[in-house]
Amino acid sequence: MPKYKFISLFTGAMGLDIGLEMVGFKTSVCNDVDKSCIGTVRANMPNLPVIEKDIKEVTGKALKDAGGFEGDIPLLVGGPPCQAFSVIGRRNGIKDGRGRLLYDYIRLVSETMPSVFLMENVRGLLSMPLVPKGKAEGNIEADSTKHGSLLRDVVRGFNRLGYRVDCYVVNAANYGAPQIRERVVLVGNRFGLLSNFPMPRFSNRPEDKLPPFKTLRDAIGNGFKDPCPELMNFSPRKLKYLSYVPPGGNWRSMPVEIQKESMGKTWYLKGGRSAYWRRLSFDFPSPTVVTMPNHAGTSMCHPIEIRAITVGEAAAIQEFPSNWKFSGTTSKKYMQVGNAVPIRLGMVAGEAVMDLLERISSNERPKEGAPLYREMHLRPHVRTRTYWSNGKAYHGDAPYYKTKKTLSAYLGH
Repeated sequence: MPKYKFISLFTGAMGLDIGLEMVGFKTSVCNDVDKSCIGTVRANMPNLPVIEKDIKEVTGKALKDAGGFEGDIPLLVGGPPCQAFSVIGRRNGIKDGRGRLLYDYIRLVSETMPSVFLMENVRGLLSMPLVPKGKAEGNIEADSTKHGSLLRDVVRGFNRLGYRVDCYVVNAANYGAPQIRERVVLVGNRFGLLSNFPMPRFSNRPEDKLPPFKTLRDAIGNGFKDPCPELMNFSPRKLKYLSYVPPGGNWRSMPVEIQKESMGKTWYLKGGRSAYWRRLSFDFPSPTVVTMPNHAGTSMCHPIEIRAITVGEAAAIQEFPSNWKFSGTTSKKYMQVGNAVPIRLGMVAGEAVMDLLERISSNERPKEGAPLYREMHLRPHVRTRTYWSNGKAYHGDAPYYKTKKTLSAYLGH
């Protein structure tokens, strides 16, 4: 019998929920507005109450009533849509309607006042300004256009509600996922306690004395039975260019004249563009699963066959159960899988939250002088292959760049 129930917002394909349930939690009510996501929830958890509304129309009372909560709510979780903050996208932040959903998350925390909340998002949230450069209108505060001002504003919102917040910058590969996926996890509680996120459990650095990273072979290698072989493949033109790329390579693996032909003006731009004409390798963790693996710039070509990975392969890399059913068109299924929280990260975050709730229930007292906000980087910047820096080649087990394990309290807290 699960000890703690939780409210799930921006539920999607339930990646975070599955991970939490694997460590002893129970989803009591969920919310999403996308019909394909709702179909996925109902196909797999037909008895779970679903509030199928735009989150702007959802109230805390509706969530509590549908979830059957009496008294305190232990946990509220969710990952507001991240496209507005992703370093891959246009980074419009709250100028993008999806970015403003962060504040609906804060509103629903205020209306439900859970003991703990858990919020997951992309790494780009760390650097996003409240108002992106060039998009300021009227009189705005000086801090609003500065690096990281959006996250600072969000944390202040939680602090005003009485929550202290820990921000963990983590990578799924460090915890046994067969995928490089860097994410930001916020854990807040209204009891003043410092949370504890597990340290990395896998590594590609011998000195760490940890098991090696899981690889793509562990996910979809020998003996893999594809539960959903649906495919949106590359165009014939793209397939022609990908035929030049060996497993583990990308556009740089092509002859120079083919590089120029395939990339056009993009060839002359600065930057690595490592996902262009990318082909996966069984010998390394997968790169981050994307929502459109058949695009030239976010290519996820199978290591052996010249084709995009299937929905089932993408889901296996995210570690969805093999019997998990996805609803909607093939493109909608890719979208759900690519946007999901990796199951592994859901489990690990669940361990941190479970520990925190147990300490709350034992009436643990907060430490004197604990900051209202901490930011911890738990080796998020993982490189698994040779890379170039300042004209020199480095192996993936060398430091990418130094990161501080713990940053000091922010803005005078």
